[in-house]
Amino acid sequence: MKQLRGVLIAAGAALIASGCAVGPNYKRPPFVAAPAFKEQDGWKPSEPADTLARGPWWSIYHDDVLDGLESRVAISNENIAASAAQVEEARALVLQAQASFWPTLSVSTSLDRTSSGGGSGVVIPSGGSGGAGFTAAGASTRNIYTAGASLDWGLDIWGQVRRNVENARATAESSAAALAAAQLSAQAQLATDYFELRSQDQLQILLNDIVAADQRALNITQARYKVGVAYKADIVTAQTQLLSAQAQQVNAGIQRATLEHAIGVLVGTQPAGFSIKPTSLATSVPTVPPGIPSMLLERRPDIAEAERNMAAANAKIGVAIAAFFPSLTLSGSIDYSGAVFDKLIRASNRVWSFGPSLAETLFNGGARWAQVVESRAAYQTSVHDYRQTVLSGFQQVEDELVTLRVLEKQAVIEDELVKASREAETLTLNQYKAGTVPYSRVISAQTTRLASEETALNVQLSRLTASVAL
Repeated sequence: MKQLRGVLIAAGAALIASGCAVGPNYKRPPFVAAPAFKEQDGWKPSEPADTLARGPWWSIYHDDVLDGLESRVAISNENIAASAAQVEEARALVLQAQASFWPTLSVSTSLDRTSSGGGSGVVIPSGGSGGAGFTAAGASTRNIYTAGASLDWGLDIWGQVRRNVENARATAESSAAALAAAQLSAQAQLATDYFELRSQDQLQILLNDIVAADQRALNITQARYKVGVAYKADIVTAQTQLLSAQAQQVNAGIQRATLEHAIGVLVGTQPAGFSIKPTSLATSVPTVPPGIPSMLLERRPDIAEAERNMAAANAKIGVAIAAFFPSLTLSGSIDYSGAVFDKLIRASNRVWSFGPSLAETLFNGGARWAQVVESRAAYQTSVHDYRQTVLSGFQQVEDELVTLRVLEKQAVIEDELVKASREAETLTLNQYKAGTVPYSRVISAQTTRLASEETALNVQLSRLTASVAL
């Protein structure tokens, strides 16, 4: 009992000592953010602040079709499902690491049949009528039954297990952030593809109008030719213009179909069974104020993922350093051995042992030191990755802010240009009817109008996609 008491006291002292863990405690490296965004100064959002979404960010666009599609991304998208499975895997690894805090208890049982004595060389059956085996004449056989249990408990004196748990937990949190980033990426890609598809719908409307206008111009030219006030070349030119517009009209369907297929895949549906009814592109572009830079650090999942990777790498340093110190294990066992199974569990058959064991590697060619150097270098790599992720995040916000600000001004100019080009086309066509200008002027006016309409449409699309990115 005195020996057992001493062992328990030593174990208790070891547990008290295990309150400290070797290796550096994690502290997030400082990153001084600018007090404000450079490209936001003096910029007034084009929509009132009450348009800001209180729930899913895409609801700010007030598009029921987009809302329905976005709600299906997290449920059906296979990439997100794979990321979610990785999160579950990482959480299981946390439980696996935590299991090392506890002792391992094992039980075992066995049956051995032994023979001794007998030198006549005569072999007779043994084991009765079952013919279980053979023994030499004069030999004695017996069954030996054993049953026992053993316990091994590696005490976490130097915090190696705790550092492993820290690493696993930070990795799991990093996986959760990666899942959030995957969801956000898929949602943003869906919104971008959706607005590009609506842009193709709007382009189809525009080309339908252009084809109708070219057809009217051809009809006018043919009527003027019949009365002798137009040339045959004017008819050919008008036909060429009409055919060109019709070719663009047909080709526009290719890009729309491709975008529709991409959206179907994003929501986890086969393209063959997925379709979106055509409609026009949104005319209003809500702009989302990004807040202050320090808030951005807390909001972006890619930055959270990089920060958690730092914490995981920091914990690995402690794991590597703990390998320099001896390991203490408490081991105990109790075994029963006897020839009669019914009377196996009794004091006379019992053998037990209990005590600590200390192990230390004296030389391994510098492998442990190399592991420490490796883990420190991996941590520094994660620090630089984190800071680069933060810088990239700030850059992306600044890029979208300046894009929205400049495109907002350009959109005003493009709208005026569209109005002017439409009026110029109408006036030029009237002048052609009156015979005061050649038909080439009509073609020029139509071409200018189409180009201005397409440019205005592209600017509108760019504003919407920049708003999504922001």
